[in-house]
Amino acid sequence: ATVFDFKRRKQDIKFIREGISLSHNYTWIDNHAGASVGLVIIVIVVAFACFIQERRKLQNMKQNYFRQHGGLILFEEMKEKQGVTFKIFSEEELQQATNKFSEQQVLGHGGHGTVYKGLLKGNVEVAVKRCITVNEQHKKEFGKEMLILSQINHKNILKLLGCCLEVEVPMLVYEFVPNGTLFHLIHSNHGRRIPLATRLGIAHESADALSYLHSSTSTPILHGDVKSSNILLDGDYKAKVSDFGASILAPTDESQFVTLVQGTCGYLDPEYMQTCQLTDKSDVYSFGVVLLELLTGKKPFSLDASDQEKSLSMMFMSAVKENKLQEILDDGIKQDNMEIIDEIAELAKQCLEMCGTNRPSMKEVAEKLDRSRKVMQHPWVQLQQEPEENESLLGQRSAMVNSTVVSAEYFSIEKEAVTSLRSGR
Repeated sequence: ATVFDFKRRKQDIKFIREGISLSHNYTWIDNHAGASVGLVIIVIVVAFACFIQERRKLQNMKQNYFRQHGGLILFEEMKEKQGVTFKIFSEEELQQATNKFSEQQVLGHGGHGTVYKGLLKGNVEVAVKRCITVNEQHKKEFGKEMLILSQINHKNILKLLGCCLEVEVPMLVYEFVPNGTLFHLIHSNHGRRIPLATRLGIAHESADALSYLHSSTSTPILHGDVKSSNILLDGDYKAKVSDFGASILAPTDESQFVTLVQGTCGYLDPEYMQTCQLTDKSDVYSFGVVLLELLTGKKPFSLDASDQEKSLSMMFMSAVKENKLQEILDDGIKQDNMEIIDEIAELAKQCLEMCGTNRPSMKEVAEKLDRSRKVMQHPWVQLQQEPEENESLLGQRSAMVNSTVVSAEYFSIEKEAVTSLRSGR
């Protein structure tokens, strides 16, 4: 019994020693585990605090941009005006609509920004213009100008649906138009013939839209960048004038005139390039170049052409002076009604006058195109009557070809303008 008791006590002492050692190990593990959990909690808290701080910074930055672009003014104006359908979009909404501005959604690139196709909730297709920059002097009035543009209601003007102001450079949201641009129709039609009636219809609709902007709105609006790529075509190939953004309200005093000429080479009004003063007649000049594109199928400016043919307007004036208009006409309309073609050419020549005061107004341009369009639609003309009968319907044929005189001054100034544009001045 004594031996058994001794062995049992010895075994108990061993168990006690092992238990004490095990207890020490568990205590060490518990201490370190507790420290690790505490460290993880601290890291999570710090990360969450940084996230909250960055989010607040982003929110404050968005609010600053919103105020900077006149968002508060826009809100106040929208409250006062009833029936305004203009919407202020969040950046997140437009990112979702455009798949985070994916390259696959790009509709086109321009000098002022990139346009993306978007799909809003409710399967509403839109075009989102992500601008590159906005004129500093217009930032404070941007919201007010957007409200003015939102109230434009003309079937041949692209509808502005809303904007996003909580970004550094505002984004504009327009209705979506499916058939591309007039530039694409003219210059990338893969040999398809475009009837004179279609060209004349698009010209009249575009002129009517510009006339509306100049004279039928509460605040006259100058487009400033009239060109075939800014004339969109809907499902029925009806014109939709587009791309008039934040810098187009007619200036009310000299301090609002631009100091840097903006526009597209080949369409720029030479008088505007000299004075830096954008006027309604600047739009008339640019529209005259669009008329030349419709008549000739040629691009407004070509670096690869000879010196005399680089500028379409110079080529046209030279052809008219030398009685060679027929030679530069698009093959697709050479067999069409020459009386109508001569009338359009005469109108284009008037639009391209060097002095702005000698050019017709856009209202006059639209009226003349409308008259030509109605003559074109007359059943007698469509039945291709005898020339004598056509003369009685159309009036005396234009004496444009015989009476045109192009001054040397026109060519010298035009060449100087082209040279300065090519040299980057």
